[in-house]
Amino acid sequence: MIDAKEIALESLAEASRISQNFINDPASAQAIAEGGRLIAAAISAGGKVMTCGNGGSLCDATHFAEELTGRFRNSRRPLPALAINDAAHITCVANDFSYAEVYSKYVEAVGGANDVLIGFSTSGNSANVVKAAEAAKRLGMKVIGMTRAGSNRLASLADVVIPVEHDGYSDRIQEMHILSVHIMIEIAEHLLGVAEGR
Repeated sequence: MIDAKEIALESLAEASRISQNFINDPASAQAIAEGGRLIAAAISAGGKVMTCGNGGSLCDATHFAEELTGRFRNSRRPLPALAINDAAHITCVANDFSYAEVYSKYVEAVGGANDVLIGFSTSGNSANVVKAAEAAKRLGMKVIGMTRAGSNRLASLADVVIPVEHDGYSDRIQEMHILSVHIMIEIAEHLLGVAEGR
């Protein structure tokens, strides 16, 4: 018979181990801090934050954007951000071109040199996220790569990489990505002077 509590305990222990490894690595805090600075600099320069990913990573990308345009902890002025999650655009480009181009076409359409692209890919090799990063670089945008530790295509393109050390399933990586998202937003709000609701 399945022991539900044992499953819960094992998963919590694994999540705790991965979280502690991520937190204890000084490079994690450095990368998150730099990501927060890039976001604040883009917004200060009149730019915006664009995000993309697939599946759960698109949900994380959307979560990031809505906490900028809406609120994170305290009410403050909306901050310019958009997640590339328009179903009409995605299905149009996938049908007429290829699924690999669904994000890069959008970046090419609305991206600018003062913007930041945050690409979420737990493998680091999702073709559409990689192509979006390539398009962003051509436009002079900064790129933050949310991915796993080790060599991968997204990491090679990103100005800032927030990697998670884990060889198992992607959910544990995504959990660290959400933690990083929240801290980057907190940093950006402080740097922009809007953390207290201004």
